[in-house]
Amino acid sequence: MLDSDRQLSTEQSRVVAATVREELARRRISRQHLAEQAKISMSTLEKALGGRRPFTLATTVRLEEALGVSLRSGNGHAPSPAPAGADVAPDSHGAYSRRAVAWMEGRFLTLRPSFGDKGASYAYVTEFAWDAATPCLTFRETERLDAAFTQFGDVSMPNQSGHIYLVTNRHGQYRLITVSRPTITGEMYGILTTLLAGRGSQLTPIAAPIAFIPARAMPDAVYGRISAGQPCYAAYREIVQRIIDEPFAMFLPG
Repeated sequence: MLDSDRQLSTEQSRVVAATVREELARRRISRQHLAEQAKISMSTLEKALGGRRPFTLATTVRLEEALGVSLRSGNGHAPSPAPAGADVAPDSHGAYSRRAVAWMEGRFLTLRPSFGDKGASYAYVTEFAWDAATPCLTFRETERLDAAFTQFGDVSMPNQSGHIYLVTNRHGQYRLITVSRPTITGEMYGILTTLLAGRGSQLTPIAAPIAFIPARAMPDAVYGRISAGQPCYAAYREIVQRIIDEPFAMFLPG
């Protein structure tokens, strides 16, 4: 067997895969783009990153050349295992590392149209934090007037789509938020799909634009239902309208 065909150990492959996934997330490039740059097949890359096939020395060298980073120590082996706390989310969540999503941890002003007051905006806070038990990034809403409907869940961030997904799953009932990767100033814009509570037990599917603004950018934010004449009304309306005008999300006419 040629030395270039030598397979890395399971532990070495795991560490190389984690490093590659982190670089993909940090640079915001797709796996397909990396495979083309490294001149390896997409199937080979996917299986190695997913742990279904060990990395070979040849594949590792090509990835190093494409990324311009060292994936091995000086003796030709994969680097030592990452220190405790350098967690990586499971493949089902996009296999991102905690370091790659550290920018997202914290509080975001969350804006969407009010479901009960035409022309008004609804504002609350979404907090993002890393859950070491899963491990993955999680979210939880606060500062909601309708506290009974407060949502929380996991964050998925696959490289393929270039979008971020906030997923709530309660006993098989889903709510999904799909937003863009952050702008240069940290905002995320997208679409919310959920159920609107009506009279009694009536629930109706509904979709609406939604925005996440870093809390530090709006230290004087006002929360709740914001109608015309209230502080922040014009600013909030402008933010929500941007989602449609850019467009960060598309709403097809009936």
